[in-house]
Amino acid sequence: MTRDDRTVNLPYRPGVGIAVFNRDGLVWIGRRSHVDAEGEGQGHWWQMPQGGLDKEEDPFEAALRELYEETSIRRVSLIREAPGWFDYDLPPQLVADSWGGRYRGQTQKWFALRFEGADSEIDVLHPAGGKHKPEFSAWRWEKLELLPELIVPFKREVYRQVVATFHDIAG
Repeated sequence: MTRDDRTVNLPYRPGVGIAVFNRDGLVWIGRRSHVDAEGEGQGHWWQMPQGGLDKEEDPFEAALRELYEETSIRRVSLIREAPGWFDYDLPPQLVADSWGGRYRGQTQKWFALRFEGADSEIDVLHPAGGKHKPEFSAWRWEKLELLPELIVPFKREVYRQVVATFHDIAG
């Protein structure tokens, strides 16, 4: 059995993704601050908040938790939930080092949220009041349709699906 055969037989890690829209219809993105288990590269890639589901955790509650843990954002309201789950595969060379080699990639439930706070609420350097390690070194509001070109290549198809799903919300 080749390494690629083993990868195909691994399950997807369940997770969530969050598209946070401001009043102008722009979406929040953060620049990755460190090399992580997914091999994204230090400070190069931008992405929306996302993360894993805890066992038996409700996906919407996980989305709110992940959003706070990564950005300190709490003041949001639900616009819409994506109708299905979006999957991405890790490049085969990253599987062994990501999530203990237990998963081939992630399957994600995405949510569109409206940001109802002030930009001063957002703190990526001391997220969740400093209780979590920073995942981002910078952030900005961006046009939704530009995001697939800003994300690490192996997640681009998921971002294209997110753009297609939430395009009518964007400004």
